[in-house]
Amino acid sequence: MDTESFSIETAPAAADVAFLEDRLYEFNVARTGIDDGTLLAIFVRDPDGTVAAGLYGWTWDACSEIRYLWVRADLRGHGVGTRLLAAAEREIVRRGGRQVVLDTHSFQAPDFYRRFGYEVFATIGDFPRGHQRFYLRKRLGEAS
Repeated sequence: MDTESFSIETAPAAADVAFLEDRLYEFNVARTGIDDGTLLAIFVRDPDGTVAAGLYGWTWDACSEIRYLWVRADLRGHGVGTRLLAAAEREIVRRGGRQVVLDTHSFQAPDFYRRFGYEVFATIGDFPRGHQRFYLRKRLGEAS
């Protein structure tokens, strides 16, 4: 297969991205024998069903990752993010999770996560230019 058959896309179909995620998960299960991976999503919705805040990630064995945590501007500063993070950590522990990882940029929320015991384990400078990307980890349960 040559690069002429490649399809570079800036707006891939969600189903195509899910297909890749599923194939990678199958590979990981085949290599580790661990097959308890589960998505984790928590939403705050307006009465009309519009998402006003939310958190998305996954758990797998004793590990977890928070991929996205977002709170609409008018709800920020009212504890919504704190409650989302706490709810996620409770659910992760309920599923047997012992650690959670996430990433954030210097212009986003590194201090928010640090307040809740997340520790930076890696930093990439100029990601994007003039800013940093932080990778954080928190041990949960007995390991905390």
